[in-house]
Amino acid sequence: MAAEGGAERPGGFEAATGDGPPPASAPRERAAEVRIAFEGLLQIRRLTHTGPGDPAAVPAPWELRRPVRAVALALEAASLAASAVDASGERTATGYRVSPGEREGTVRVEWLGPHGSGAARQEERALTECAAALAPLGWEALLYRGPRRRRFLEVEPAP
Repeated sequence: MAAEGGAERPGGFEAATGDGPPPASAPRERAAEVRIAFEGLLQIRRLTHTGPGDPAAVPAPWELRRPVRAVALALEAASLAASAVDASGERTATGYRVSPGEREGTVRVEWLGPHGSGAARQEERALTECAAALAPLGWEALLYRGPRRRRFLEVEPAP
């Protein structure tokens, strides 16, 4: 399974962050793994939620400690494509990339792809889809423009 940075790690599921190789398992097998992990996340939310409202709409304490993993799982569970890199670090697939944000507890989501893939033309639509997938799960995603006018999301727990 892919570790936080995307490297393979035996013994546990890790959501695709877009910084590792494509998942080694077959698409159907990976979809089942993601579904089970996401159902586990929702169960943890139900068991740890102490406030009013829908527990599925509030990140659990472990998600707040590991927001990159939590956001990556939410995006993968929404059937959004993750980017991927080869052993040399070259992008091999177009999709989201989740990384730590500039501020503590925030996450940065970018839409990246191989050189010439057209990822830059897709990013506004794709990042809007990412934000829409995160909102009902208690994550607030704001769209910004960064260097070279490339867009990205800054994601944090909703207030």
